Amino acid sequence: MTDSSKFAAHKARLERRPDGALLMTSGYDLPEAVANTGVWLHKWAKATPDRVFLAERSGDGWREESFGASLETVRALAAGLLDQGLKPGDRLMILSGNSVDHGLLCLAAQYIGVIAIPVAEQYSLIPGAHDRLIYVLNKTKPAMVYVSDAAQYSAALALDELRGIKIVASSTTGGPVLVLAFTDLLKSSGAAAVDAARALVGPETVGKILFTSGSTSNPKGVVTTQHMMCINQEQLRVVLPMLTTRPPKILDWLPWNHVFGGSHNFNMMLANGGSLYIDDGKPSKDLFPKTLRNMQDHVGTLGFNVPIGWSLTADALEKDTALRRRFFADLDLIFYAGAALPVEVWARLEGLALAETGRKPLMTSSWGMTETAPATLVVHEPIGETGVIGVPVPGVIVKLLPDADERFELRVKGPNNMAEYYDDPVKTAEAFDPEGFLITGDAVKFRIPGDPNAGLVFDGRMSEDFKLMTGTWVQTAKLRAQAMTALGGLVQDVVVTGHGRTEIGILVFPNADGMAALGIAPDAGDGVLTGPDLTAYIGPRLAGMAATATGSSTRIIRALVLGEPPSLQHHEMTTKGNLNTRQVLTRRAGLVDRLYNDIDPAVIKAQGHPIG
Repeated sequence: MTDSSKFAAHKARLERRPDGALLMTSGYDLPEAVANTGVWLHKWAKATPDRVFLAERSGDGWREESFGASLETVRALAAGLLDQGLKPGDRLMILSGNSVDHGLLCLAAQYIGVIAIPVAEQYSLIPGAHDRLIYVLNKTKPAMVYVSDAAQYSAALALDELRGIKIVASSTTGGPVLVLAFTDLLKSSGAAAVDAARALVGPETVGKILFTSGSTSNPKGVVTTQHMMCINQEQLRVVLPMLTTRPPKILDWLPWNHVFGGSHNFNMMLANGGSLYIDDGKPSKDLFPKTLRNMQDHVGTLGFNVPIGWSLTADALEKDTALRRRFFADLDLIFYAGAALPVEVWARLEGLALAETGRKPLMTSSWGMTETAPATLVVHEPIGETGVIGVPVPGVIVKLLPDADERFELRVKGPNNMAEYYDDPVKTAEAFDPEGFLITGDAVKFRIPGDPNAGLVFDGRMSEDFKLMTGTWVQTAKLRAQAMTALGGLVQDVVVTGHGRTEIGILVFPNADGMAALGIAPDAGDGVLTGPDLTAYIGPRLAGMAATATGSSTRIIRALVLGEPPSLQHHEMTTKGNLNTRQVLTRRAGLVDRLYNDIDPAVIKAQGHPIG
């Protein structure tokens, strides 16, 4: 059983317009929002000054900052920013990943109307990605840049584009001469100036500029106002009352340059008096041991992760009885995003929870974009099914434009939506339709046709679908999900191919650990992996899928296993960890050609299935 007092039942309304479009809204009223994020900080500093707000690993222990101490530090930092000559509307760029200093400095900027710009740390740490950093620097012209460690970020700090810009670092050792120590900002005093600046910060004040992943072009800067951030938390509190029944706690790695980690999760703790323990691990082979170490000390009431993270977590919980008991003891919610949670991982997590506590946490997901602050559609009642993105939160209007086969193009409007991209009127104009709905480019279907309360299901990107040579449309999201399920632990991700060809194929990014667990030892060479073990594993599974396909648009015929993982440097993967399929297909066009060469021994065909 799931505790029904901790969530609100779906209450969606559906209206059919004469032009054929559907409008979907929430049946819940939208409360008023506070004026700015500083209101939350003052509230909890007064009500619970000793409760931990932000914490990070420090040696064998943790550096923990309470709400009371955080308010004092934020005000001191705000005074320091003003003393350094920053004024409301100036930009403060943050190049480093998540840290307590990062979080407090971002809040200090927002406190006095300085615009925070957290950017992906990979842009600074990977020389091949410096072009993205240079683009953002030239676009926003920050007055100050922060890094956690001047030595670690020295290559980025040496860029000509940073010449003349004030640099602040928590650790200045080994960095450029003109780096200001973070602690020096704390030495300023000027309560009157801070109060005067804060008094001017209202709902329409810009709090952050968040840059999109730039999967198809240069990143776009989403102008994020105080109201967008504050109203989105009110929308979430209505549909997830568990946030208000007790202070939430999370152990979270999701990066703050991304809207989900930096606005959704960070502000969820700030708005509700919760505690955010920063996980310095990640769901990868090298870094997940750090996450496990952190979980030995702290687990949350809410869990946020990507599907591979939940898979690794389930593995760990099955092996460690004590950790499993602690993990589920106070857990209210398991949230996945980025892709559908595999059915077997869902079942494992629910089974473990039931065995430990006799109840299930709410298994949920949502849909949103950097442009929507982000939560727009949320699953907020138990549905027992993966892949569903939910129903609108209060105040949001979802417009569904019929496409084909009960599929709809998704457009949205709401108080959490951006009004513009930073300094880009052309892209801004392209982003909205004549009625002011944000054009998302995503496709959805009703989970149960005719029942809006059953929720919507993500059905891919409109731009990623393509036509075969026969003129038949191929919906890539569905095929990708089917291939991922069929190939199981062997794959990290797949890219569907076939545009302008007669057959559908897939490029497979393999999971090295998964292959090892399956006893597959492939041969490597010339950009691909080969070998009888791979053919024996993949071929019959493609044949099984092909045998149940309804036609050429749903039948995967061939596969090529890639020897090189997706490259962040070459923009095949976004800083959020999502695959940029268009760039993969462009950069590896030669491998796509090989995939359709029937005499190439690296090509794995659907064994036992008549081709055509």
